[in-house]
Amino acid sequence: MSAIGSRLTDDQAGAIREAVAEAVLTACEQGREGLDDDPDAHLLMVAASSVAAEETSRLLRQSITGARTAGHSWEALGRLLGISRQAAQQRFGGAAVARDGAVAGDGPAQRVLKPLHAFNEMEALAREGLRGWHAVDYGYLFHLVEASPHKWEHRRLWWPSRRRRRLLEEQGWELIVPSDFDSPWAYYKRRLDEPAERGESVGPRS
Repeated sequence: MSAIGSRLTDDQAGAIREAVAEAVLTACEQGREGLDDDPDAHLLMVAASSVAAEETSRLLRQSITGARTAGHSWEALGRLLGISRQAAQQRFGGAAVARDGAVAGDGPAQRVLKPLHAFNEMEALAREGLRGWHAVDYGYLFHLVEASPHKWEHRRLWWPSRRRRRLLEEQGWELIVPSDFDSPWAYYKRRLDEPAERGESVGPRS
């Protein structure tokens, strides 16, 4: 199906907007009526709307990654988003990801580990770290890892204080900064002075 043919109908777009609005409004116990006589309900709406915006932003980036993996062009995506090809690529662009998770480029080999979640991502990073793969970027349900001849270790922390960040840096830990992703976690990596284990890397275990 072409990008033009993939556009939503007015009814489909309206249904999505209505569903999102309804989900936000349900955060207030009294629903719409609560906004009339409860000032705090308006703050709750702000918080709920913020969560909705964050989640839809993540879904958009994830869907764009999926479309690019499926072979769709930035021009097609730009038309759907109502922006230019250049604007779409600048906002959402990244290395091209093949269906097997490999990432094309002239530098060290890169792979995407997915699907990941809070319960399996650290196991996956620990396993791949022994094989010389270290995280260089991350986002919703994935980590982008890069090959090296050394073993690596990874850590996940609630965003540490400035004092703890300095201590981590003194211990050789490097903060992994995502290209465009808000996360409650801070991810760190540290290179070990040991050669990477040989063997074929595998994806995350469920």
